[in-house]
Amino acid sequence: MSLHTPSAAIAIDRPAELGPVVVSVSHAGRIYPPAILAAARVDRSVLERLEDSWCDLIAANAVKAGATLVQAMWARAVADCNRGEGQMAPGEVAPPLRPRFSAPGRKERAGLGVVPTRLADCGSLWRGSIDGPQLDWRLDALHRPFHRALAAELAVAKTRFGGAILIDLHSMPPIPRGQSGHGAGIVIGDRFGGTADEALIELIVDEAEGLGVPVSRNQPYAGGHIVRTHGKPADAIRAVQIEVDRSLYLHADRTPDPERVAALRDWFSGLVARAGRMCPAGDVLPLAAE
Repeated sequence: MSLHTPSAAIAIDRPAELGPVVVSVSHAGRIYPPAILAAARVDRSVLERLEDSWCDLIAANAVKAGATLVQAMWARAVADCNRGEGQMAPGEVAPPLRPRFSAPGRKERAGLGVVPTRLADCGSLWRGSIDGPQLDWRLDALHRPFHRALAAELAVAKTRFGGAILIDLHSMPPIPRGQSGHGAGIVIGDRFGGTADEALIELIVDEAEGLGVPVSRNQPYAGGHIVRTHGKPADAIRAVQIEVDRSLYLHADRTPDPERVAALRDWFSGLVARAGRMCPAGDVLPLAAE
């Protein structure tokens, strides 16, 4: 694979007046480097199914609301920033790499590790096993720069405000009948209380319920590698994963519905603004007088 500069893979947008909230969008990237398309066994349209389609549009006004926005611009097919570097089934990589991976979970066994390798109805995504140079390129080009950027922005916010809040935004397919969380339009994940306090969760639940859709907490998505890695409540950095049902803002062909996108965009910017008025202890500060 030819090399690409890591800076092309991510984007960081900061508000004119910095706030304590950092928003991450890791799965909505739509840039497919030529080397990735050349390595694929499937059409680009199949790789696009890995995307959290257009959920970046929901975060489009987050910076105006005072948040710093960190986005993966390259597609999830390159590397999944919401998986750890060791999260991959050993059988999905070339034999010399296999000692680096062990005890895979359900998602890794399904091919959804740090490098996505399979989808259930189309088999392998790549022409050959992921080898050492391919894995290191994917990590160095996208995964590691994304996490370095996120850590740096959270550190800046914490230094300035005494604490920081990370909102990790994703989208999800409708939760099927029989699965925990079925019917929820919004899922809020905090690792079962491990990455955020009740004050922040109550605020987000309240905002989410204002949409008039069912809300679930930690079921079926409790939060992935991003909130697990960067959420450190004991160190005054709280982190929450928010999943939005794609049927709330996409047409059946996965294209955005402008009116419904606008409604969610306004909702999310309001959530960001309200979260930004929280001090590290969890109290909501009053709005400044007009």
